[in-house]
Amino acid sequence: MSGIDEEARRGQYQEYLKAELEAAAVYSALAETEKDADRAEVFQQLVVSEMRHAARWAQKLGVDLQSLEPGSFGLKVRVVQWLARLLGTGRVVPLLLRGEAREISTYAADPEARDLVTEEREHARMLQGLARAGPRDKTRHSRGGLAGGGGSLRAAVLGVNDGLVSNFSLVMGVAGGTGNADIVLLAGVAGLLAGAFSMAAGEYVSVRSQREIYENEIRKERIELQEWPEEEEEELVLIYRAKGLSQEEARQVAKRLMADPEVALDTMAREEMGLNPSQLGSPWGASLSSFVAFVVGAIFPILPYIFNAGNLAFSLSAFLSAGALVAVGGLLALVSGRNVAWGALRMLLVGGSAAAVTFGVGSFIGVSVSR
Repeated sequence: MSGIDEEARRGQYQEYLKAELEAAAVYSALAETEKDADRAEVFQQLVVSEMRHAARWAQKLGVDLQSLEPGSFGLKVRVVQWLARLLGTGRVVPLLLRGEAREISTYAADPEARDLVTEEREHARMLQGLARAGPRDKTRHSRGGLAGGGGSLRAAVLGVNDGLVSNFSLVMGVAGGTGNADIVLLAGVAGLLAGAFSMAAGEYVSVRSQREIYENEIRKERIELQEWPEEEEEELVLIYRAKGLSQEEARQVAKRLMADPEVALDTMAREEMGLNPSQLGSPWGASLSSFVAFVVGAIFPILPYIFNAGNLAFSLSAFLSAGALVAVGGLLALVSGRNVAWGALRMLLVGGSAAAVTFGVGSFIGVSVSR
């Protein structure tokens, strides 16, 4: 090996050593911050593993292993620790996964470090388990209404709100520019149909793409269970350790689940990816529900024009739309656990302001055109 090559390798070893020591410092800081003893223990395990990797590079550089310690609590480490205290370690862990992904990629490209890839992948799995088993899981399960039926209700109410606000503003804008009820009705119907079909198409594409991504992730998980069952079992152990089970209990649960490949796949999909394989979402169902929700909201502003209310059409349209805004705002606040009266008033102010602005613009344009 030439002198230049040797110098380059030493520089690479130094970068590896610095990265491992900094990672050890980050995990040490998180272990200090974490109040849950089991989760803190997982972070400590990561510290030990990173220090073992650091020892390899230190040895190649001729550094005394007795003097090897995690990196100092520099700016990066202190920022991560501050975020962990503010948001919880579960919120910070996803940021650390990017660092592990970079290490995996770097080590995989280096023949001298390639044997560490398996351990780095294990680190990533441990972090994924910590991210999934954080406080947010408790929130999700304790508020199942928002994640399940309540979530669907919220989505439907938001769809109604989109149709109501957009078509109310459109109708008021056109009505401000012309007194011809037929033109206002035509614009309102066009806005209703355009918005509903746009929402439906967008929702179909979104849910279809999301479902394909989820299906691909589940397919990859199935392959991993077939090819690397031992690693997947270890991942389950880490997940249940992070959830509060003892090492022995987590091991027993993991072995029992791995005994049935389909049960193991279903469990890994739920625990690792947060997915329910039987409820990945229907593109057509989401599309239809979005279409209907938008139409329900958008129909209110044009009802008086549909029934040919004459000179009262404009006033009735504004009255019906205002009432619908109050109802939608109150319902959204109710679903969200907020103050219903304030939610209703806020929606009325927002929707009413949008309609008032478009009415003003329409009136200005109508006057300008008539001149």
